[in-house]
Amino acid sequence: MRFIPTLGLAIALTAAGICGAPAYAGIAGPPKSKELVEFEKMTWPEVKAALAAGKTTALFYTGGTEQRGPQNVNGGHNLLSPLIVKAIALKLGNAIAMPVLPFTPNEASAEFPGTIGITDDILRQTLERISEQAIVTGFKNVVLMNDHGGGSSPHGGVYAEVAKKLNDKYSPQGIHVFYADAPYTTARRDYEKYLKDKGYPESGHAGIPDTSELLATEDGTWVRKDKIAIANGTPVVDGKTAKNDPNDPHNGIVGDGRRSNAEVGKVRFDMKVDYAVKQINEFIPQKK
Repeated sequence: MRFIPTLGLAIALTAAGICGAPAYAGIAGPPKSKELVEFEKMTWPEVKAALAAGKTTALFYTGGTEQRGPQNVNGGHNLLSPLIVKAIALKLGNAIAMPVLPFTPNEASAEFPGTIGITDDILRQTLERISEQAIVTGFKNVVLMNDHGGGSSPHGGVYAEVAKKLNDKYSPQGIHVFYADAPYTTARRDYEKYLKDKGYPESGHAGIPDTSELLATEDGTWVRKDKIAIANGTPVVDGKTAKNDPNDPHNGIVGDGRRSNAEVGKVRFDMKVDYAVKQINEFIPQKK
């Protein structure tokens, strides 16, 4: 398998700004700061100066392109991820937010034409390549994170595999690679409990969590507000999707997303950031 053309396409699309987010206009998002922490918005002398000043941790946060119901844009992961990883970098104080990968493992569908995915193998090779490129650039730590579940698993999946392989290779040189699963796994679990405790109905993909987080961060174009009132999808009962239910509208939504709102969306955004910062600080203790 020749990988370089595919990798080149992914990097070119990222550099071209396909995964870049419009100007922030919501209620969550990263703290306002003039501090440069986004690799793609820096010049090479600025990157070199940041490394010399101790910003030696590279944060790779992957997105994904997939249908998210009739009310949410397909690029939700890619619009949110730059905001999340920037907020993480600012809170850490010793990190640089690297460009977001716009494609992760998934499968396209003619029924719901909003998904463009890659394979686990392509993701694995991409993560290895860009991690090692960051190391060559001068970063001493590389942290992999994901906003979409493709390529991950209860045990970390591709992300954990790559992190372990590269950490074993480079740790004798004092360079480390980590997979921070907390912003996806732990934050997801705790957020579901938060919604349940607040009396919200069960929902999954394209439901309350996804729609609300977009509402909390969007620029006015990411959510079709007139569709929220009818954002009720495949029924969910006791955490399980009700397959073959006669009331299933087959609209790409799992569960009831009609109570989506920016306030609970902000909670989800902040959880991702805070959980990531806590876990990364456990991996890489701050110097006192």
